[in-house]
Amino acid sequence: MPALDPRRPVHFIGIAGIGMSALALILLERGFRVSGSDQRSNALSAELAARGATIHSQQGAATIEALLGQAGPDPLVITSTAVPSDNPERAAAEAHGLECWHRADLLAALIQQERCIAVAGSHGKTTTSTAIATLLLALGRDPSAVIGGVVPAFGSNGRSGRGGLLVAEADESDGSLVKFAPALGLITNLDLDHTGHYGSEATLVDTFVEFGRNCEQVLANADCESLTPAVIERLTREGTGCCCWSVRQEAMAHYRLVPEQMRADGSRARWFEGDDLLGEVEIPLLGEHNLSNVAAAMASCRELGIPFEGLGQALTELRTPGRRFELRGEVQGRVIVDDYAHHPSEVRATLAMARLMQHRPEATSTLPRIPRRVVVVFQPHRYSRMERFLEDFAEALAAADAVLIPPLYPAGESPSLSQVDSSSLAERVASHGCPTTLYRSLENLAVDLMDVTRPDDLVMVMGAGDVNRLHGLLLDAPLQLAA
Repeated sequence: MPALDPRRPVHFIGIAGIGMSALALILLERGFRVSGSDQRSNALSAELAARGATIHSQQGAATIEALLGQAGPDPLVITSTAVPSDNPERAAAEAHGLECWHRADLLAALIQQERCIAVAGSHGKTTTSTAIATLLLALGRDPSAVIGGVVPAFGSNGRSGRGGLLVAEADESDGSLVKFAPALGLITNLDLDHTGHYGSEATLVDTFVEFGRNCEQVLANADCESLTPAVIERLTREGTGCCCWSVRQEAMAHYRLVPEQMRADGSRARWFEGDDLLGEVEIPLLGEHNLSNVAAAMASCRELGIPFEGLGQALTELRTPGRRFELRGEVQGRVIVDDYAHHPSEVRATLAMARLMQHRPEATSTLPRIPRRVVVVFQPHRYSRMERFLEDFAEALAAADAVLIPPLYPAGESPSLSQVDSSSLAERVASHGCPTTLYRSLENLAVDLMDVTRPDDLVMVMGAGDVNRLHGLLLDAPLQLAA
């Protein structure tokens, strides 16, 4: 792959996306001339515009014509799997013979420039990569970062540092992570999720094996049932190694973060390396799954040669990224929390965190009040995922006290691909004895929310689509909601 040339402008089709905007931000900070197009605008695209990027609100041939009319070399065009081949702007770029890269090609080029920690896996990538970047920043290592969420430590999803280290989230959804050759590759877990790309778990495992063999060193989660010793052995090529981390005392893992106390405001745990206890640490994140994410981050730092003694204070800086059990505020006594959970495993973990809030000591909590009930607003995401995991979703959601379901977010998929939709899910959740209400729109759900919930309810808003708009809808329509 050719090296990036800062004299050459770079144009992103779909620049407002969480992965694309992070890459665009790094290039801006490194002096590239950046432009992009997106039919939606958000805080990420607004930040890029404020930093000097040219943002187009329409995608079409005219945008490409305008770029070609500018002085200097022709632009490099960046697309993603989310940009279809018949996108008019992409088609125009290809018709004019412009060089087009997938976003993974651009990330691969950045990985070649710095020592990279690439975080892969089905779940926990964003939280783990956020934790690594936060620890490195707190320890003065000045990392670069490309992350699929907003990192509280630097208020963005992208960062260009000068420490020679890059923390990158390696997305497995389209298999493009096999293009990366990082110094250290993390695998948080393996769980079939993106069924539109992977036909089976075996195919998923093969993809991660190829990723692992491209890494100089691999760190894997010993607690993941799919990461068997045989799979871990396949992950490494000749001359490389693989270490494991765990949150279990009895596990066969070099790094272990064993919980001593699990609280509603965090955890206290002991850190082992081999059989040696190095000390106790306080973890300000909730739940066993976040304990595992932090263990992975600590193991990464230790693999970089960072002394354990410096990690304790750095851990106090940890915060979850945006849309990971994110407190949005209170509306008429209801506490609204937003979470990206869109797979049955993620729903279970998030609901376990929510239940933990109901049993906290009075003096400690990340929420403003103790919830009496947990009410879930769940937006299904993709027909293919819903069809594959319908019963798993129903069983996971039935652990709530009530479930409210808006229409499925298709993410570009056609309804003809599947026989299941939001009504199918509502029927299955109700069959497990959980009160369930189906809505014809997110707006209708917002209007009805105060009537079907109670003061002191924790309203968990879950999904990977646009369900995070709900909090804004609640604030925008107070008279309707109070009626």
